[in-house]
Amino acid sequence: MPEKPVGTAPPILQQIKAVITTSWLNVLLACIPVSWALHFALPESNQNDTLIFVFSFLSIIPLAKLLAFATDELSMRVGQTLAGLLNATLIIALVQCELQIVQSSLIGSVLSNLLLVLGMCFFAGGTRFSEQGFGISVTQLNSSLLLLSVIAVLIPAAFHFTAGEQIEDPQEAVDILAVSHGTAIILLFIYGSYLVFQLFSHKTLYDERHPDVFRSTQYEGREKKKAAVANGETASQNTEGNGSSIPLTSVTGDRMQTSPTGSVSHEQDIEAATPTMAEVVEEEEVETPQMSVPMTVGLLAVVTVLVAVTAEFLVDSINGLVATGHINREFIGLILLPIVGNAAEHVTAVTVSVKDKLTLSLGVAVGSSIQIALFVIPFIVTLAWIMGKPLSLLFDPFESIVLFFSVLVVNYVVQDGKSNWLEGMVLMCLYLILAVVFWYYPGVTELGRSLMC
Repeated sequence: MPEKPVGTAPPILQQIKAVITTSWLNVLLACIPVSWALHFALPESNQNDTLIFVFSFLSIIPLAKLLAFATDELSMRVGQTLAGLLNATLIIALVQCELQIVQSSLIGSVLSNLLLVLGMCFFAGGTRFSEQGFGISVTQLNSSLLLLSVIAVLIPAAFHFTAGEQIEDPQEAVDILAVSHGTAIILLFIYGSYLVFQLFSHKTLYDERHPDVFRSTQYEGREKKKAAVANGETASQNTEGNGSSIPLTSVTGDRMQTSPTGSVSHEQDIEAATPTMAEVVEEEEVETPQMSVPMTVGLLAVVTVLVAVTAEFLVDSINGLVATGHINREFIGLILLPIVGNAAEHVTAVTVSVKDKLTLSLGVAVGSSIQIALFVIPFIVTLAWIMGKPLSLLFDPFESIVLFFSVLVVNYVVQDGKSNWLEGMVLMCLYLILAVVFWYYPGVTELGRSLMC
């Protein structure tokens, strides 16, 4: 059930206008017919595949934004939903047995959320606030869950490097797959427990008004300016109230105290004219949707089909793009695909951080990372198991180590429950360093053909 009452949807023309004007990224929707036309019209070659990849890549960006917009509208009626939908690119890559792309994209999605998105949120919020706060207890819990998921990824690699010499490759591949399948089921159980914890048993911990949340502080100059403006408005109101320059009331903390010259009746009038907290909350809790339910479901269906077809063209063109020698497969999977797939969530997280809603930004950045690490990765492994694809938790060793150290860095950054612009810049610079490294990293496939289709 939704947490807040929902108002009436606007007329159909306004709904269509809301879809068209939801973001300037909709300009890139023109790339969809171009990418489709190139796919069917051009003969297969490395240069043509590069062209198809570019236009398909640009087409996914506005579709991801529209998908997020429709999901948000639907969540108004049915309550909280999952942080995002599964990337269609991963499913199609799995069907086509591009296992290296699947594994790289999963690792890259976690890295982009933890380093790039979180860093941009801290930096953008730090331009307006000296320090921004968030819940320490929830953050430490999220860090523990992320560390647990990274350990689950590292264990198959440790198994391979320690016991690999004593077991023949075909048998070791079978053992690695068995370990991965069992671990995936356990991770899915942990994610289900995490949802119960977040949505039911400890729901208040995720409230921005929880006492565990550190209050944001503005820069000293801005605080003095706001205080001066507030004092000027108070003095002006008091002067108008009694016709003299002597204030009737003085504000101390959260309580209103009467001055010696004030009257009790005047204070009672103020209290009577002030709405109660219940009235304010009730007034704020009404949400006005931009689309009706049929319009939202229809938009979801259309966008999902467009994403599925365009993503298939995108995956088909990867081999031709890599064959040109200008870019390697690891960079595509670790950097490009995660950024375009999560573009809508990135924009949302940064926008709300500037509005001093850092708890919501963390829910998007860190929450999405937890969803990928504890749900998407084991779900994809389980789905591959059902489909007969040899996808395991034995990721590229270098990528696994990079993920482990990235989680450690983020854990140190958020452990005090506060953020500033420098911490955000450090996280973004670390992501840029990794992008430079993965531009040259060729990638390693452990156990060779034993874990390939």
